Amino acid sequence: MKDTNDSNWFIDWFNSPYYHILYSNRNYKEAELFIDNLVDYLQPKSTSRFLDLACGKGRHSIYLNSKNFNVTGIDLSEQSIGFANQFENHALHFYVHDMRTPYIENHFDYVLNLFTSFGYFENEKDNYATIDSVCKVLLPKGIFVLDFLNVENLIPHIIPHEIKTIQGIEFRIEKKTEEGFIVKNISFTDQGKEYHFQECVKIITLNMFEKYFQSRKLKIVDLFGSYKLDKFNPATSDRLILIAQKQEG
Repeated sequence: MKDTNDSNWFIDWFNSPYYHILYSNRNYKEAELFIDNLVDYLQPKSTSRFLDLACGKGRHSIYLNSKNFNVTGIDLSEQSIGFANQFENHALHFYVHDMRTPYIENHFDYVLNLFTSFGYFENEKDNYATIDSVCKVLLPKGIFVLDFLNVENLIPHIIPHEIKTIQGIEFRIEKKTEEGFIVKNISFTDQGKEYHFQECVKIITLNMFEKYFQSRKLKIVDLFGSYKLDKFNPATSDRLILIAQKQEG
C-alpha cells in the first residue's frame, strides 16, 4: 500500500511553503518556450479564451497573457493563487477552484493542463470527473492540451534515492512505483521539526488516455513528446503531450 494516510495529499503539499522551496528552480524559460510553440501550433484568434487548469502559481498563464490572450487560471492551492493574484489584469484572472468541477460551462476555446497536473487522484472516478469538467467548459470544437509524463520512458529510469539541498534545507527524496502510481516520498528537517510529504501520480499510458477521452467526446488530433513539440516516441520522449478536440453532438 502507498504509505500515505490521506489520498488528498496534494491539498496539504501544494499549500505548503516547502513545496515552493523544493521546486523553486523550475525553468521559466522552458515554460515560455512551450507556450511559444503551442501558440505557433494552435494559431488561436486574438479573441480566444484560455483556461489554465491546475495553474499553480501561474507561470504559464502569466506568459500566455503577455501575448495578449484572455486567460483564466484555476488551482486548488490557496497559497499558489494568492501569489498569482498580484499579476491579474483585465484579461488575466486567478481563482481557487477544484478541477473536478466545471468552472464556466461552454466558455473557453482552449483548456490547458500542463506540467503533469493530472492523475493525482486515487479514485478513478475523479480522473473521469476532471475530463468531464474539461468537456463542459470547452466550446464546441474547443481544444484541450494535456501535458503529462511519458511513463513508458520514465519508469525504467527512476532514481530511487536522491538528496537536494535548497535554501539550507536537505530534502531526502525516495521514488518508486506502487499500486499503479509513481510515488515520491519527501522528508526533511527544518528548525528542529521533521516533515514528511508524499506525491502520487497515476501511471497513465497513451492507451489509457485514449479511453478517458473517447468516453467523453474528446478526439486526440495530435501527439508530441517534448516542449519543442517533437514527435512523440514512447521509448524516448520525456513528455506525453496530447492535443484533443471536443466533438459536437
